[in-house]
Amino acid sequence: MPVDIREWNRRIVTEFRSNGGFVRWSTEQDLAQGRPIPPLLPGFDPDQTVPIILVSHIGAVTSRRRTNPLMYQAVDDAFAVFATFGGSPRPPAWYRNVETNPEVTIEVGSDLTRAIARVAHGSERDAIWDKQVRLMPAFADFEKAAGRQVPVVVLDRVQSSATADQVETPE
Repeated sequence: MPVDIREWNRRIVTEFRSNGGFVRWSTEQDLAQGRPIPPLLPGFDPDQTVPIILVSHIGAVTSRRRTNPLMYQAVDDAFAVFATFGGSPRPPAWYRNVETNPEVTIEVGSDLTRAIARVAHGSERDAIWDKQVRLMPAFADFEKAAGRQVPVVVLDRVQSSATADQVETPE
């Protein structure tokens, strides 16, 4: 996998947008060639799409628009994303960004909409996290390796529509 996370994100965003929101799991051959989707994780069928949402947000420090591809879980009419950072002891930069600037734009499939990000707490967080761990047991390993409770961020849709200028376009 490429070391540069921005390049990794750019490649996934490009594939997502080129295929109407479809990002497939990598084969061993794909991984050997540097394709940046992780190998199949327990709980998912190799023929199914990776559950990816694109979240465009404003940098807390830079004020630049960023777009991150994130695994998600549908929660009623909202979406939950997880600040695992692959099991790192610190959360990813996008998490700090959405805490500071919670107005985001999300892309699911070919749909583009605005949303407000909020951190789930208590029983809401526990229910979403427990379901994610059942769907993808590797998430429990991420939390254990991180030594911290992984934040669950809920993206609540806003009724007004989003526009293309509210997303980052990969170079």
